[in-house]
Amino acid sequence: MAGQQDRVAIVTGAGSGVGRASALALAGDGYLVALLGRRRTALEETAGKAGAERRLLVIPTDVTVEGEVESAFAEVVERAGRLDVLFNNAGGNVRATPIESLSLADWQRVVDVNLTGMFMCAREAVRCMKSQEPRGGRIINNGSVSAQAPRPHAVAYTATKHAVTGLTKSIALDGRALDIAASQIDIGNAETPMTERMSQGVLQADFSTAPEPTMDVDHVARAVLYMANLPLDANVLTMTVMATKMPLAGRG
Repeated sequence: MAGQQDRVAIVTGAGSGVGRASALALAGDGYLVALLGRRRTALEETAGKAGAERRLLVIPTDVTVEGEVESAFAEVVERAGRLDVLFNNAGGNVRATPIESLSLADWQRVVDVNLTGMFMCAREAVRCMKSQEPRGGRIINNGSVSAQAPRPHAVAYTATKHAVTGLTKSIALDGRALDIAASQIDIGNAETPMTERMSQGVLQADFSTAPEPTMDVDHVARAVLYMANLPLDANVLTMTVMATKMPLAGRG
């Protein structure tokens, strides 16, 4: 990878939650970090939390729009000269819905963000990393513990997160010849706006409702930073970071 002062990272979904925490961790370690997300105001809030001495680029981007993804990655390379790390974090879900009641539009919305958007960002990252000098880089995909065990009434989210595992493994295989490493981080109950409902109760495997514990999102950010900083001859293919007492083991 590039020298310590020259490292460049892109974080998608950087306007809140895991993306924000991870972007700040990377910036704090000296990366120039490009913040991608749909809402400029949220991205600017993330940048404001990093401190004036940190180097961040705010690039509003909808990862489901091919032209916006291509333009964002081209802008990063134009302004920073290279790309060392992509944290492919942007994702979304819909309200818990039985499969027989899930509309095609809601299914497609989740697929567009969680799978197609992640593919397009990974594709652009590979195009950048294979042609730069020194060659190579690292792609870290945000999976989910739902890639290991589903929650009830979450067929679209679960299916896409299983697909992310296949995407990660395919990139890891194809990237060997290009000095590109691929990793997946599966997160369980990090404390973010998306998990606020955990304390009020969520569906369990037996279809009862119960509150679940969460963990500080900074644990995830530190894990992402660790993965990002590995030399390219070492890789964490998959990592699970989860609240210790969440009911994952045995779920389903």
